[in-house]
Formats: sequence, C-alpha cells, structure tokens
Amino acid sequence: MAIVANTFQTYTAIGNREDLSDIIYNISPTDTPFMSSIGKEKATGVLHEWQTDALRAAGANQQIEGDEIAFTAVVPTARINNKTQISRATVIVSGTQDTVNSAGRNNELAYQISKSSKELKRDMEFVLTANTTSATGAPAGGNPATARKLSGLASWIQANINAIGASGAIGGTPTPGVARTDGAARAFTEAQLKDVVSKTWVNGGDPSMIMLGAFNKQKLSGFTGGSTRMSQSTDKTLVSAIDIYESDFGSMTVVPNRFSRNRDCFVIQPDMWAVAYLRDFQLLELAQTGDAQKKAMLAEYTLVSKNEAASGAIFDLTAA
Repeated sequence: MAIVANTFQTYTAIGNREDLSDIIYNISPTDTPFMSSIGKEKATGVLHEWQTDALRAAGANQQIEGDEIAFTAVVPTARINNKTQISRATVIVSGTQDTVNSAGRNNELAYQISKSSKELKRDMEFVLTANTTSATGAPAGGNPATARKLSGLASWIQANINAIGASGAIGGTPTPGVARTDGAARAFTEAQLKDVVSKTWVNGGDPSMIMLGAFNKQKLSGFTGGSTRMSQSTDKTLVSAIDIYESDFGSMTVVPNRFSRNRDCFVIQPDMWAVAYLRDFQLLELAQTGDAQKKAMLAEYTLVSKNEAASGAIFDLTAA
C-alpha cells in the first residue's frame, strides 16, 4: 500500500521520547550453596589454626585376670591451619552519573554497591570450593609481595576419595603441600558415589549433602538405585531429577553448584566445615581524590576443615 505524500513519520521526527524500561534484567546466579550450608567462625590472625583428633581402631580387647597393666602410647592431636585470604570488589562512580536520572535505579552508587556485593560472594564460593593450597611463606604472613591464598575444599579432602589423579599433601598443614593433581577425566557412575559414601561412613563421617556441577547433576539423576525423585504427582509430569539420594548410610540432599569445579563431586558433612572471618564483609569509604565516589567491599576469611575425613569426593569426572 502506498504512503500518502508528506506523511510525517517517526523516522524524521525530532523529540520522540525513548521507550526504555525502568527494570534492569539480570539473570546472573547468586546462590552460594557451599558457603551458605557450612558454619561461620571468628579468626584472630592471618594464620588460623585448629586441632583434630581420632580414636584408635576398634579391636579385640580381652585381658588376663590379675595381669600387670601395659599402657598404650598417647597419640597427640594434629595441629592444622589455613591462611586467610582477602577478596574484594570495588566501585567508582562520578558525581554526575550519581546525580542524573537513570532508568532502573534511583541511585547509581547504591546500585553498583549492591551488584558488587553479589559478585564478591560468587568469588568467595569459587575460592572456597577450589583445588588450591594456601600460599607458601612464613606463618606470620607469607611473602609481602604475594597475596595470601587459602586452601580450598578440593585440596582438603584426602581420606575418602575416588580419583584417577594423585592426591597432594593435605592443604593447610604446617608444611603446606600442593593442590591435588588432576587425572584423566572419566564418566560419573553410581559405583563411584557408593564407594566414597561407604569410605566416609567407615571413617566416622555422617554426610548429608552431595554437591556437584550441572553436567554431573544430570548424570546423577540417571542413577537407578537409592534415589528419591521429588515432584508433584500429576499424569502429565515426567520426573527425571534426583533431589535426595538414599544411600545405605543415610539420605543426602543433592545440590548443584555453579561455582565449584565441574569435574568434582563432593559428599559433605556441612557441620565439619566453616568459614572463619578475620574481617567480615565490610564497605570501605575510600578517599575522594576527584569528582567521583570510591567504595570498596571486602572480606578476609579462610576455610576451616574441622575433620576432612567426615567428607569425601569423587574427582576426575567428565565435565561436558
């Protein structure tokens, strides 16, 4: 159909208001399942220490009547440590940008601070579950030119594992070792999971959570035994997910984690882990040196493995 001559259209008009929604859509995930499920403690130094102990193995115990008593050697506690790590997020916003009328937020600085706080928590979840060993150096604080680094979850678990790669020395001991060495990736199987759950229970653990990445969460949902599929019961519902895994030694919640390594599957007793804060989350007012406001949010923290033998892990899994 022809357009009538001289019809005034939007293509040439001046002054039409923009159609910009007053909502900012952000789907970036902010859930931190590991950090949210474990405990919280207070650290008082950059080298945070604690002790672990264990009972001797059970055995036949029969004694001769009237026998002279022989004494068993006392085994001392193990003194364990981990270094605190500083994680931070920064924001700088010009005075003009903080004053103009912006779509989707009333205050630019407040919006950016809120966004940065979520980014910081995501970073911490990534750090706490990583395969890292604390930075080397003197217990007083390490090399001043190198940022301190904590030992992550994947480097702590040693006693109850199913893996191809070699396990490094326990991260965070007084003589720091290295993170475990990854091996060739293999498919995740229920036999591997049962192996680790059994080892953990035999060593005294009582795990209640299985934590793993998206790819292997779907693999676990394909396991045929020991699972509870949670969903509404309707004729049109196809249930293909496992939310609770019923093992021979108790039920465990299955939790996907977006920030832990996809090649790792953890079998965790949450009360045997904690985050110890030397400095809890804080917002710092930084000196204003120009026409802009500066903020920094930080936390100084470390991971406490109260007894790593209470948890287990399947390592070296295919991740895609």
